[in-house]
Amino acid sequence: MQFGRTYEEFEVGATYKHWPGKTVTEYDDHLFCLLTMNHHPLHMDVNYAEKTTDFGKNVVVGNYIYSLLLGMSVPDISGKAIANLEIESLKHVAPTFHGDTVYGQTTVLDKWPSKSKNDRGIVYVETKGYKQDGTLICVFRRKVMVPTETYIKERGGEQPGRPELKEQEK
Repeated sequence: MQFGRTYEEFEVGATYKHWPGKTVTEYDDHLFCLLTMNHHPLHMDVNYAEKTTDFGKNVVVGNYIYSLLLGMSVPDISGKAIANLEIESLKHVAPTFHGDTVYGQTTVLDKWPSKSKNDRGIVYVETKGYKQDGTLICVFRRKVMVPTETYIKERGGEQPGRPELKEQEK
């Protein structure tokens, strides 16, 4: 299984469809809200959501959807990243509800070599999230610093620091 890419492996215009999707549960949404201290009743209170909102039901907190999509993109985009440098934009386009399944895909918009170090580069990508019916729900653009093949070779290969299995004597 591929886990991220080196600078050389990114191609401008390429789109990576992240797999699998994730069905969002009420538990997922409430846990994220509790962990981040977001106690807005739109996310936590069914009675409030049913009686006072345009949606008539709880809406999944948008930053959970963003975080989910970011995580989905790691094997394809940032698994080898040195750093996430910038989230340039983040747009929540449509609501997500408990029971919706979220899918994501990322397109490489541009890339360029680092100005300060020749063993890395910057990749500029756009990630789109959508629901099971194809509805676009979230779009964000970010810049990721990724290693070159030289960087990987100089630091121990694809899985640096991974110990070797020691077989026990019988």
